[in-house]
Amino acid sequence: MNMRRRTFPSCAVVVTALLAFAGAAVPGPEVSGAATPGLTAPPDSAADVTPQRLAAPAPADWVAPGRDGAGTYFSPLTDINIGNVARLGFAWDYRLGTYRGQESTPLVIDGVMYASSNLGRVYALDAASGKELWTYDPQIDGQWARYACCDAVNRGLAAFQGVLYVGALDGWLHAVDARTGRRLWKVDTLVARSPKKPYTITGAPLLAGDLVVIGNGGGDFAGVRGYVSAYDRKTGGLRWRFYTVPRDPALGPQDQPHLEAAVKTWDPKHPWEAGSGGTAWDGMAYDPVLGLVYIGTGNAAPYNLHLAGRRGGDELYAASIVAIHVHDGTLAWYYQTTPGDRWDFDSTEKFVLADLELDGRRRAVLMQAPKNGYYYVLDRATGELISAQPFAFVSWAHGIDPKSGRPRVDASADYDHGPALVFPSEAGAHTWQPMAFDPTRGVTFLPAIEGGNIIMETSDRRAGLVEGQFTTPALPPELYDPIGMRSLYGRLPPLAQLERGLKTNPASRGFVRAWSVAERRVLWETPTATSFDGGVIATAGGVVFQGDANGYFNAYAADSGKKIASIALGSSMLAAPVTYAVNGTQYVAIVAGYGGGGVILGAPLDPESAAYKYGNEGRIIALKLGGPPPQLPPLRTDVPMPELPERPADARQIAAGEVLYNRYCSRCHVMGRGNLPDLRRITPVTHALFDSIVLGGAYSVKGMGRFDDVLSLDDAHAIHAWLIDQGWLLKAELASAAH
Repeated sequence: MNMRRRTFPSCAVVVTALLAFAGAAVPGPEVSGAATPGLTAPPDSAADVTPQRLAAPAPADWVAPGRDGAGTYFSPLTDINIGNVARLGFAWDYRLGTYRGQESTPLVIDGVMYASSNLGRVYALDAASGKELWTYDPQIDGQWARYACCDAVNRGLAAFQGVLYVGALDGWLHAVDARTGRRLWKVDTLVARSPKKPYTITGAPLLAGDLVVIGNGGGDFAGVRGYVSAYDRKTGGLRWRFYTVPRDPALGPQDQPHLEAAVKTWDPKHPWEAGSGGTAWDGMAYDPVLGLVYIGTGNAAPYNLHLAGRRGGDELYAASIVAIHVHDGTLAWYYQTTPGDRWDFDSTEKFVLADLELDGRRRAVLMQAPKNGYYYVLDRATGELISAQPFAFVSWAHGIDPKSGRPRVDASADYDHGPALVFPSEAGAHTWQPMAFDPTRGVTFLPAIEGGNIIMETSDRRAGLVEGQFTTPALPPELYDPIGMRSLYGRLPPLAQLERGLKTNPASRGFVRAWSVAERRVLWETPTATSFDGGVIATAGGVVFQGDANGYFNAYAADSGKKIASIALGSSMLAAPVTYAVNGTQYVAIVAGYGGGGVILGAPLDPESAAYKYGNEGRIIALKLGGPPPQLPPLRTDVPMPELPERPADARQIAAGEVLYNRYCSRCHVMGRGNLPDLRRITPVTHALFDSIVLGGAYSVKGMGRFDDVLSLDDAHAIHAWLIDQGWLLKAELASAAH
């Protein structure tokens, strides 16, 4: 039996960080797991999206996160083209009042822009002027910001018949009147709401007929079991829920039929208390003709399936593409891209649906370029593998067997007996940043990452757990420092030893690549500013647009990859842009702001990045032909070194604090310029409140959750002592540099 792809008939159906975001208020009580009463949107409301508009949007509009229901991120507009794109200039900008990462592509419908930002906030703007029409604040529980693995981001909205749908970070799904910004209903999507079940929502909802489908994140933490839920789009009533991974067999038979086959692929010694992961945190799609919802699933939990003597297994349906019958939520088919994933190779990246001529046949296909480095083309009715070829350097496998669909795993990717350098890295050869598909050319434009990481098992090292990576931290070669890391990780091999025999440049790099789907190869590539830049869109004007981390908005020729314009905006960018037209004028806009997996690595911002130079204030920036050059933000300066408490003298306490800081804090608070405070520079007031903040949740309304479920008072004192000691070291370093 082909365990990579199996088709099933339809049958009945037998949610660490120290995150600071001012103004996130704690909501009042609501009935957990139930929707507030459904309300009917006004009859002549805005955002009047219909099934026909989703299938074929007007050229001026962008009605879904990927512009259309197929997720192409391709616009037929041609007024901005390769001949005049260098004339792009400033049209307007809108300040979001946040310094967190921005990952959403706005919707533009009938001249109104609808954009989402951190935590699930929504903004309605006049798309020609940037004038604010209304804003919506989901009033999330600030504690939940702690559980976001990779920043308190949001990736977009769904719109249908006058209603906007947005997932809030704390797990509630909201329906908002697109004309007024008034909430129509909200529903708690979490099956369990507690620190031991750290679910979050960062992805955009999916419209599927009369349903709105939402997944969640959290698979990088213990306790989370992946699932997606489908709600009635008018009332918020739950219609079905689909679990992606099994539950503990000790609880009895599996709670859904498709999991009976899945549980046989998990090691009998699997630690079911880990929750098993498999979360569907981003990419989803819907085919209304086939009646299928497609979801991509993330890593199994924990990453290292060989830990504690386990042999592992395929671990269905983690790291998979799964098709679900829309009418009853049952499994139609699946294809597992990375069976037995041990490298965090999520398959949650965005899908593109297309009808293409391939090998002499017209095929209805689903395409994805997941983290593992292979570009997959599947038959979207059956899940049959049509092709799978690498679009970046891959060392973990040396090919995909065309008959079984299984990867041929390379022994060099095994880290059971010591650190291993593996390509791609945990960031992936491609991750959530959207790719664009030009249906007229049959070409995908892909933000690709060439980079690996040194991955190791730390359950037997002093560092132990590194929250968000279990006991399997991974570092890019640029941050790998065996001497400097010894206090946490013990003796480590030199980088030269790990690179021995490597057949690529080990430096992390980024590219925009043009991938021919029919020819299964890269047509051209052009290097980008860093290894973690923005998503892309393409247009019929022959232009591919991408923002980068260094603050430049770039335009490339779709036929050659030649850079034909580069506009300094002074804001780091990760999201994909949007292009639209109002009153005959074409605009290109982007939600700018850095964060997410690009900076949550325990390392400070790159000095070349715009976030380092100018700060990271979130903005929506719109450009048009003939506009003036955008004005850059003022240069960022560091706050003066504050007065420090007396330097602690207990070496053991300081050493313990280093481990605890690395475990629970370093993922978000870095030593140097970052998007969150450098805790060596906290004020005397914050020093005085330290225990209340860390253990009592004094700053939870700012998004800094309490950690008293994992830290004792002695632990908090140890972290504080280490930070004070680090502050004194920084003070000495600054004094030395001044002389």
